Amino acid sequence: MVKKDSQKFMLGILVALSLTHGLNDVMQSIVSAVYPLIKTNLNLTYGEIGLVALTYQISSSIMQPVFGYIFDKRPVGWFLPFGLCCTMTGLILIAYAPNLTMLMFAVFVSGIGSSVVHPEASRITSLAAGKKRGLAQSIFQVGGTTGYALAPLLAALFIREQAGIAKFSLAAVFAIIALIPACRWYAKRIKESGGAGLDVAETAESAMLASAKLPRKTVWFVMFILMFLVFSKNFYTVSISNYYTFYLMQKFSLTVQESQTMLFAFLFSCAVGTLCGGPIGDKYGRRLVIWWSILGSAPFALLMPYANLEWTIVLSIFIGLIISSAFSAILVYAQELLPMKVGLVSGIFFGFAFGIAGVASAVLGKIADMTDILFVYKLCSFFPLLGIIAYFLPRVRTLQAMKKEQEK
Repeated sequence: MVKKDSQKFMLGILVALSLTHGLNDVMQSIVSAVYPLIKTNLNLTYGEIGLVALTYQISSSIMQPVFGYIFDKRPVGWFLPFGLCCTMTGLILIAYAPNLTMLMFAVFVSGIGSSVVHPEASRITSLAAGKKRGLAQSIFQVGGTTGYALAPLLAALFIREQAGIAKFSLAAVFAIIALIPACRWYAKRIKESGGAGLDVAETAESAMLASAKLPRKTVWFVMFILMFLVFSKNFYTVSISNYYTFYLMQKFSLTVQESQTMLFAFLFSCAVGTLCGGPIGDKYGRRLVIWWSILGSAPFALLMPYANLEWTIVLSIFIGLIISSAFSAILVYAQELLPMKVGLVSGIFFGFAFGIAGVASAVLGKIADMTDILFVYKLCSFFPLLGIIAYFLPRVRTLQAMKKEQEK
């Protein structure tokens, strides 16, 4: 039964996980969407906003590999609802935080929720993927990207004061309800597998990687390249997700609500790109998707700081579509390198992505205080060029040839 199920594409489970991911990320990203409101309400500087973002990213990144490692060793069928409760609690605390210290504590609690939800839900996604791991990860991740995209739009529509943030904690209740069938299915799989919990489904590419039995140095070399690509991607995207509203307000004199709507357009294009990246990687290879995704966005990123409002919107949509297709391919490529440590790998990459976002947010906030937000966007426009390092990402066949050469 376990082996048979491991070959099935469990669409219902994947949709439930994607919905949960989306609701969780709505709650998580609603805070960054209302940074202008919080900044005014608590009289914060750009640097302090960056510090708040850094606190959240530390909580949500450092703990992710830890939880991923634990879930690999001791899978628990009903741990996802606990993570959602942490997210909900953090959001309520943020709504009533009277000062910077309490705000930082609140976002730390919220971050623990992401540390549980992302590696564990990604791990279950791999179990429910059958032979379509790229598509499965895209379905899972598009939920989060869509939730992240909806947050600024929902904030513009429903939040007029800081206390209004608390109403979005209801999303955790809906997410827990949506998770009940998935948690039951996963708990049954854990019981049937004797506590192992996860049989890694093999695509043609993952089978080739597994059969190659790659040397440790080669694995870590490839992992380094993948993590550097995440760095170049996230350092740029955080400049838009966290500071795009400030950029539009300063350069084009838009209102908060208008700038949040423009942020939604960018984030929604990211959701579309995320959904496309996985299945394209399944069909044509993950290396090609990774290469095109990050470096392909560079020309549009370089043009955007010098564009008028209309072209800024158009360029941001193209950037979102292209650059967001990378993460599914990067994550599945890494999981296939270490097929028995899916939770740990998921935690490392989600955690690293979140950590880079936090560091980038703090650094960019400080630079904005020292210069201005327009200079930040000119500086960040060069980061997608770092995607050139994808050239050194070996093809699977190349990795196998390296293994055979070593054995001679």
